Amino acid sequence: MSKRNRTAPSEFILQGFTNIPELQIALFILFLIVYLVTLLGNMGIIMVIRVDSHLHNPMYFFLSNLAFLDICYATVITPKMLVNFLSTDKSILYGSCIIQMYFFTALATTECLLLAAMAYDRYVAICNPLHYTSSMTKKLCSCLVIGAYIGGFLQSVIHTTATFQLSFCGSNEIKHFFCDIPPLLMLSCTDISTNMVLLFSFCGFNEGSSALVILISYIYIISTILKISSTSGKCKAFSTCASHLVAVTLFYGTLFFMYLRPASSYSVGQDRFISVFYTVAIPMLNPMIYSLRNKEVKEALRKAISRSTFTHS
Repeated sequence: MSKRNRTAPSEFILQGFTNIPELQIALFILFLIVYLVTLLGNMGIIMVIRVDSHLHNPMYFFLSNLAFLDICYATVITPKMLVNFLSTDKSILYGSCIIQMYFFTALATTECLLLAAMAYDRYVAICNPLHYTSSMTKKLCSCLVIGAYIGGFLQSVIHTTATFQLSFCGSNEIKHFFCDIPPLLMLSCTDISTNMVLLFSFCGFNEGSSALVILISYIYIISTILKISSTSGKCKAFSTCASHLVAVTLFYGTLFFMYLRPASSYSVGQDRFISVFYTVAIPMLNPMIYSLRNKEVKEALRKAISRSTFTHS
């Protein structure tokens, strides 16, 4: 291949959702509202957990880290998407595309690992309640969170390096609203078989092993809950993990669909819709899922609002 063809493009063009001008403002308003709700909801979760001493335990330590991840996760994607709704110039610099893909991949992988850690925490809490305090120590919880970040960011280095070592000698228009691995691979004019093997191997191992940890944890959890004699006890035990199970199902379902299927089955319109769900919608839904399904969070939020009202009255 000639030197010219190996030269990296200076920028990519993000195709976005639609080229219909009449829809741009409406989509901008919609996603701006979603982004603001995401920020407020997740920041609210973090602040409530921080100020309420009753929530200073491993379960809420993991939840506050999940809220922080969701803020970062949405911020990597949404601001650029909002700008593109209002601008005719939908370009993204080559370097900016690298950064966006790197942090998106890193944060998505980290969230997979964190959700597995949260499932293990619920397993210990419900199946071994007498040993919960001694088992889920601050040191262990911190190690699990740090390990999730290290695993996520290291895996992202591999995917990002492999993707941007490819030659992009044809069109520079990404048929997506952000720099993601599959649409970038579709632009390459070189062999992407190694990249596909890496994508399936690492995503399969990461998502598969994390999902396996969650599945085994919940098999034990459900088995333990069914052995509880009182109905109120069963309801209380199940309520502590129901919200986590809903969040896990939504997140893993969309990721498995997007990244663990053959490249020949990629569909531009379908993939955009699914991507919106796990990049924009789920970070907004997580605070609602955890707060609406959790009595302790709702009570802590009620107290925080009451204190705030009393202070300003």
